[in-house]
Amino acid sequence: QVQLVESGGGLVQAGDSLRLSCAASGRASSNIMAWFRQAPGKEREFVAAINRSGGDTHYADPVKGRFTISRDNAKNTVYLQMNGLEPEDTAVYYCAAQSGTILYVSPQWYAYWGQGTQVTVSS
Repeated sequence: QVQLVESGGGLVQAGDSLRLSCAASGRASSNIMAWFRQAPGKEREFVAAINRSGGDTHYADPVKGRFTISRDNAKNTVYLQMNGLEPEDTAVYYCAAQSGTILYVSPQWYAYWGQGTQVTVSS
């Protein structure tokens, strides 16, 4: 089992930055960690994923060049640095983890989820 706790969300203006954190605990492996987001009335969508070493990352097209995923294995924490935020980025952001080795973009492959943190970007 892996427990995930997100933090760092909030209300910001367009163009601002935020850094989300996700602290992991538990005995199960969290080789691959990812961020997803879900806006009201929309399906949960992939944002970014990272492997255990941090050497392999993958981003959704809408966030490429603006968001950066990273992890600190000593702290069991994954981060999402979000720059140049846009109103379209408004959503609940979820941290997810899985024990595999592939940077899946579909949420069905992730066994562990946090409770989510709200990010609201005003125009």
